[in-house]
Amino acid sequence: MTGRGKLLKSNLTRRSWLAATAAGMATPPRVRATPIEPVTPKSVIYIFLSGGLGQQDSFDLKPNAPLEIRGEFNPIATQTPGLQICEHMPMLAARSNKWSVVRSLSHPYNEHSQGHMVMLSGRTDMPVGFNPSVPKPTDHPSIAALMGALLPERNGLPSSVVLPEKLIHRTGRVIPGQFAGVMGSRKDPWFLSSSRFNGTSYGAWPEYDFHHQKGGMETANMEFRTLGLALPKGVSESQFEERLHLLSQFEQKTPSFRPKEDVNSFDRFRERAISMLGDGKLNQMFDIHNSDPDDQDRYGRNSFGWSLMLARRLVESGVSFVQVNLGNNETWDTHGNAFPHLKNYLLPPMDQSVSALLDDLDERGMLDSTLVVMAGEFGRTPKVFRLPAHYAQPGRDHWGAVQSLMLAGCGFDGGKIIGASDNHGGYPVDDKKSAENLAATMYQALGIPRGTHWYDHQDRPLALYGADPISS
Repeated sequence: MTGRGKLLKSNLTRRSWLAATAAGMATPPRVRATPIEPVTPKSVIYIFLSGGLGQQDSFDLKPNAPLEIRGEFNPIATQTPGLQICEHMPMLAARSNKWSVVRSLSHPYNEHSQGHMVMLSGRTDMPVGFNPSVPKPTDHPSIAALMGALLPERNGLPSSVVLPEKLIHRTGRVIPGQFAGVMGSRKDPWFLSSSRFNGTSYGAWPEYDFHHQKGGMETANMEFRTLGLALPKGVSESQFEERLHLLSQFEQKTPSFRPKEDVNSFDRFRERAISMLGDGKLNQMFDIHNSDPDDQDRYGRNSFGWSLMLARRLVESGVSFVQVNLGNNETWDTHGNAFPHLKNYLLPPMDQSVSALLDDLDERGMLDSTLVVMAGEFGRTPKVFRLPAHYAQPGRDHWGAVQSLMLAGCGFDGGKIIGASDNHGGYPVDDKKSAENLAATMYQALGIPRGTHWYDHQDRPLALYGADPISS
């Protein structure tokens, strides 16, 4: 009996057989440490608002400040006494019992690339040789990459996923801070690219698509593609297994001329793709467009809603860490036309989709085991300003000194205000927090013990925790 026959006779599931076959295709990478298995599996959904949401226009309004500070938006009451937020987030206001706000997170950088590096890696210091225009192998690893390396995979899915696309500026600049850096490219997080690169517009397309200079616009060229896990049309399971067996025999007899790290990285992704391919439950999970129409309406039929619906499905299926980029091309970078664009294009789909996510997690009993974080790379300047050469109406500039972020689940029951900014929303005046505090909050929520180390590509151990978690 052939080796293949023995595998099938042992009553392995089809997916196990595919994974076992794929695993024999190349030399597996050396494992530096056993993944951490938390006592109770928990998850983190990190909602990232690339571009930077203004604290004074969202979670930390300053209604008593001068007009050039407070801006055009009015505060509204929430379900929490004493907590007011922007009038254009009414759904989150009605659910303030499900989330808390931190009004005092700070770092020293006012540029996008540095801010992304800090908030996506959980480290305030810049890596040696940092280049704001190009990701480098000397960069700090992203939190998504660290969690992918440290946490176990479950149910045939990666432990860490980033969606719906990599963060890329309209100029083609791939923003640093998203990758594995000094851990080596084989540890890059799993990017679930669900759309074509959109270099011309911003926002939650197609419902809330806009351009910072031009206002609303249409994106006929954009398509939110979910991951297709079905076998190609006309290829049966037995035919696919025969092809894998033939490929395995070929590769065992053919030397590879690729560098070892490239081989390991390629094989790791191929093994996972093969093990997932054809799994009916996984295919259904990724099929967002054919999901319940009422669910799509609740989340919003746009890139924000579809992304957060998929994030909920992923954590429910066993993925530990999901980073959701709500907007590419530095969507939240409101230098000008800030108030009409926040009012009409940005805050409404964010308010709707995040509220639907919190409702779903709560109703499914998952909020206690899922930490939801929403932040950007920085806040925005206290003073409203005008760039008449580029924008018809005013906005705010970059501001790393303070930003507000939202926390929900895993002990952050809601209604808590953590920290405070000054009367103009410019600097922390109470309980200042850092990116290290935020990262530690995620690690703690995931059940990762203090004292945990990760390893760079030279097998040097580095401490995971850089500060205390934010207290719930």
